[in-house]
Amino acid sequence: MDNDYKIRLADPQDIPSLPEIEQAAGKLFAGLDLVQDLNHTVPVEELKRAQKASRLWVATGLDGQPVGFALAIEVDGLAHLDELDVHPEHGRRGLGTALVETVCEWAKSTGFKAITLSTFRDVPWNAPFYARLGFHILTEDELTECLLQLRETEAGLGLPISKRVVMRREL
Repeated sequence: MDNDYKIRLADPQDIPSLPEIEQAAGKLFAGLDLVQDLNHTVPVEELKRAQKASRLWVATGLDGQPVGFALAIEVDGLAHLDELDVHPEHGRRGLGTALVETVCEWAKSTGFKAITLSTFRDVPWNAPFYARLGFHILTEDELTECLLQLRETEAGLGLPISKRVVMRREL
């Protein structure tokens, strides 16, 4: 990661800037025929709850302002990377990797045995990116009831489930 950036737990004052980062990152999907609603963002109340629970991290620039973030939740007794976004103006500098590794370190130190996530199978900065970081794709038979429910929620948001995968990394 570039030395001009830092990863830290989010502060309450970081939260208002996170939806804008998520929307900017979402624009990278435009034209891929994958995301119907490019304006969907994690609800601010959910970001606030995650921040209070120390499950929300930000990547900041030299000015201390967020340029990326990662949000973790618990699913089936495992850590789950629920959201990862880096503003495209700050992309390709290792921030996504640094955020993922920070969440994995938190998950391991918290006692989780593994971490899961759901992502697009064929988008280079999605499943192939996570595979390089040690995640593997779960088969349909390996999906728990909660992970299946998570996929239903994603379908309700307009995400094409046939083009998505659930991945897991042992910690």
